[in-house]
Amino acid sequence: MGLKLEAVTKRYQIGNIHITALNGVTVDIDSGEFVIILGPSGSGKTTLLNLMGGLEAADGGCIAVDEQDITRLPERELVSYRRYKVGLVFQFFNLIPSLTAQENVAMAAQLVGQQQRSPREMLEWVGLGDKLDRYPGQLSGGQQQRVAIARALSKNPAFVLCDEPTGSLDSNTGRDVMTVMRTLNRDHGQTFVVVTHNAMLAAMADRVIHLRDGKVQEVRINPSPIAPADLDW
Repeated sequence: MGLKLEAVTKRYQIGNIHITALNGVTVDIDSGEFVIILGPSGSGKTTLLNLMGGLEAADGGCIAVDEQDITRLPERELVSYRRYKVGLVFQFFNLIPSLTAQENVAMAAQLVGQQQRSPREMLEWVGLGDKLDRYPGQLSGGQQQRVAIARALSKNPAFVLCDEPTGSLDSNTGRDVMTVMRTLNRDHGQTFVVVTHNAMLAAMADRVIHLRDGKVQEVRINPSPIAPADLDW
C-alpha cells in the first residue's frame, strides 16, 4: 500500500504569529520501503508524520493512501484509518506500567477489535519471546521500545510511523532497535517511515527525504543500504 503526498501544506497560528510548518511537500513512499525523514528541529518532520498518520489535518494538498485521499475523509472514516492502517512508535514508549509486555501488545489489537498476529508472535519477532510476563519497569529502554514496536505491528498496519524512535536511547540500544525495525521491514515487508534528526541513520534507508523549513530539500534513493549494526554508532 503506497503513500503519496502532493503539495501538502500545514500552518499554525500562535497568537498573532503565523507559522508555516509545511509548504508544498510532495513525496511518494512505496509499499515495503524503509524511509527516513531527516531534518533539523523545526523542519516539519513530526508535522509531516502526524499528517500521514491522520493525527492532524492538512491545510492544503492531497495525502493519498492506496489512492484514497485521507484529507477528505469524514471524521468517522479517519478514525478507522488511524485505527486499522497506521502503527505508531514514539520516542517515549507510552507503555501501560501495570500491564506486562504481552498485555501491552494484546491491548492494541483488542482496541481495534482484531488480532492479526498474537502478542507472543510479535514479541518473538522483536526478540522478546522470553520477556512476555515482564512489566515495563522490569525492562530496559531498548526492550520497552521493542515492545512498543511489537504493539504497533500487532494489528498488521499498512505502514508504521516512527517519531524519533531512538531519541531517548543510548547508541548501543538505538542500534539494536533500528536493527529490529530493519529486519521486520526486510523479512516481513512492513513499510516503515522513520523521523529523525540523526543524519547517520540515512545510510540504512531505502529512501531519504530531507526537510528544511517545511520544504523538501532533497529526496535520495539509496541503492545499497547499510545494516544498522555496520553504522559507526
